[in-house]
Amino acid sequence: MDRLDAMRLFTRVVDRRSFTQAAHDLDLPRSTATQVIQQLETRLGVRLLQRTTRTVRPTLDGEAYYRRCLAILDDVADAEGAFRGAVPKGMLRIEVQGTIARHFLIPGLPDFMHRYPEIEIALSESDRWVDVVREGVDCVLRYGALPDSDLVARQVTTLERITVAAPAYLARRGAPATPADLAGHRTVGIRLVSTGALTPIEFVEGGAPFRVDVPAPLSVTGTESFRDCVLLGLGLAQMPLFHIADDLAEGRLVRILDDHPVSSAPVSILYPRSRQLSTRVRLFIDWAVERFAVGARVRPEP
Repeated sequence: MDRLDAMRLFTRVVDRRSFTQAAHDLDLPRSTATQVIQQLETRLGVRLLQRTTRTVRPTLDGEAYYRRCLAILDDVADAEGAFRGAVPKGMLRIEVQGTIARHFLIPGLPDFMHRYPEIEIALSESDRWVDVVREGVDCVLRYGALPDSDLVARQVTTLERITVAAPAYLARRGAPATPADLAGHRTVGIRLVSTGALTPIEFVEGGAPFRVDVPAPLSVTGTESFRDCVLLGLGLAQMPLFHIADDLAEGRLVRILDDHPVSSAPVSILYPRSRQLSTRVRLFIDWAVERFAVGARVRPEP
């Protein structure tokens, strides 16, 4: 087995956390897979994998080698594809914010996989700030303001946000008519996982945003928990319209302060600056832009 094939096998073992499954994927005997990795470790002079009875995990050296292998294999695939018009293929590792993915991306995945049947997708959900290089992630989909980083960010859409509250909350505290009326009100806070900072209550006037200080006795980091707490009447909130359109239509939430618009929030795809963008990632980004356009058009009206 040549070095590129050994790299492909090694990355598949890391991805699958299993010699048996990696060997099956590549149509190899398990004994051959084990022997190739042992020869690879001997040639490099380091231990790449930690083996237990249940799983296989990369060592620190293995993680570093894994990242280099991914970059090399991507470059080889792109170089060959550029000259022979090859069908794009390989693993695409994407980290997404779950609510956004379920509304905009996942419904369209059959279309993406039909267009590019040789691309495999490893989709992970989280709100945390991902180290894309260390974790071998190709791109990250994030909602809202982004912290400073070395990643390239491409904005794919902006999402309308509105101010809402549950009927039970408004029955207790009354419906504010202006932002100044928010004195004495409470908000459910949502914290950025990356910084721990609370997302402020913010309106737009004359094209410029301004903040209103509203206490947040309760704050969360997850978007679904955020919605659940607002539905329970624990405070008012500013939320993306797509996430709560059904709640508004069925009366579980009520729009308030409609004469005072809220700033929209961007959705961005981020990827490493140091690596040339692979064909798979370019295709995914272009497709994601299409999907957000479709999702915006089909969004139900409250």
